[in-house]
Amino acid sequence: MADKVIVVDDEVSIATLLKFNLEQAGFEVETAHDGKTGLELAEKKDAVLIVLDLMLPEMDGLEVCKRLRQQKVNTPILMLTAKDDEFDKVLGLELGADDYLTKPFSPREVVARVKAILRRSSPQESAVEEDVIQIGDVKIVASNYEVFKQGERLELTPKEFELLAYLAKNKGRVLTRDQLLSAIWNYDFVGDTRIVDVHISHLREKIEPVTKKPTYIKTIRGLGYKMEEPTSE
Repeated sequence: MADKVIVVDDEVSIATLLKFNLEQAGFEVETAHDGKTGLELAEKKDAVLIVLDLMLPEMDGLEVCKRLRQQKVNTPILMLTAKDDEFDKVLGLELGADDYLTKPFSPREVVARVKAILRRSSPQESAVEEDVIQIGDVKIVASNYEVFKQGERLELTPKEFELLAYLAKNKGRVLTRDQLLSAIWNYDFVGDTRIVDVHISHLREKIEPVTKKPTYIKTIRGLGYKMEEPTSE
C-alpha cells in the first residue's frame, strides 16, 4: 500500500496539482480545503506527511500545526505560505512544522521536499549508525526512533529526533549551522539557519534540566552547537 500524504490548501487548483504530482511519485493523497477538515484528517495518524497551507478558512495552518503537536501527532509537516514574511516562517517552525516553502513553487519542488523530509525521517536512513547512544540520562534508540530521559519516553518530531541523533553521534564536535542544515535537511536553505536555532530550542525544552545554562547542547558563539556529557557543577 502506498504511503499517504495529506494536502491541505484552500486553492483547489493547487491542491489538485499537488495531488496529481504526488500520486505520480507513488503516494496516496487525500486533500482538504479548510483547516478544520485538514485537522480531522491528520488526527487519524495514518499519513506519513502533511502538506499544510498557512492561510486557510475555518482554521489557519498555524493553529492546525499547533493543535496537532499538542495532541502528540508527530507526523512531519511541510508548511506552505504565500507570505514572504520571516515571522510566519519562524512561527510555523516554532509551533512544530518541519519545513516550509514559499509560494509560488513548482510541484516538482514540493515532491522533492516531501521525499527529502521522509528520507531523513526514515529509521533505515537514520543519522545514527549505532542503535543506542547514551549521553548522561538521555538515551537514543535509533532503530525505534525513540528518545528517553531518565527512562521516560520523550515526544519528538522526526526532525527533532534527527537533529538530536546527529548531535549525539558527533558528541564533543562543534557543528556549524550550515553543517546541520546539510546533514539534517539535506538541501540548501539559502543561508536560513534560523530553522536550526528553532529546532535546537525545541530540543532543549525537552531534554535539558530546568537550569539557566544548557548542560547537553552547548551554543558555540559565532560557530554553531555541540553536544556534551553533562557535568556536575
